Amino acid sequence: MKILVVDDSKAMRMIVKRTLRQAGFNGDADEAGNGVEALQAIKAQAPDLVLCDWNMPEMSGLELLQKLGTEGIKVKFGFVTSEGTPEMRDTAMRNGALFLISKPFTVESFQDTLTKVLA
Repeated sequence: MKILVVDDSKAMRMIVKRTLRQAGFNGDADEAGNGVEALQAIKAQAPDLVLCDWNMPEMSGLELLQKLGTEGIKVKFGFVTSEGTPEMRDTAMRNGALFLISKPFTVESFQDTLTKVLA
């Protein structure tokens, strides 16, 4: 399984990748530092899953999700973000996100959410 982890913080990308491994998702995890890099990576690599932060420079996670939609690019997409309000969750789902995992997250939250999404 190919997973793309998108976050402007290198440290957070490493934490997300470690949590993925601890949760039993041992696929090939690539990284992107913002939405622009992620869009290029998605087009080039066609990942099975994208885990994306909401707030990033150059192109936010929401802008990336919307761009994927307008370009007709289908990929399982969810947010891993500190933006966990009900309004943000609704906005994410309306735009095609499959889930929103709030920071701080746990191995169990990854297991519970991703097992359902990848089933």
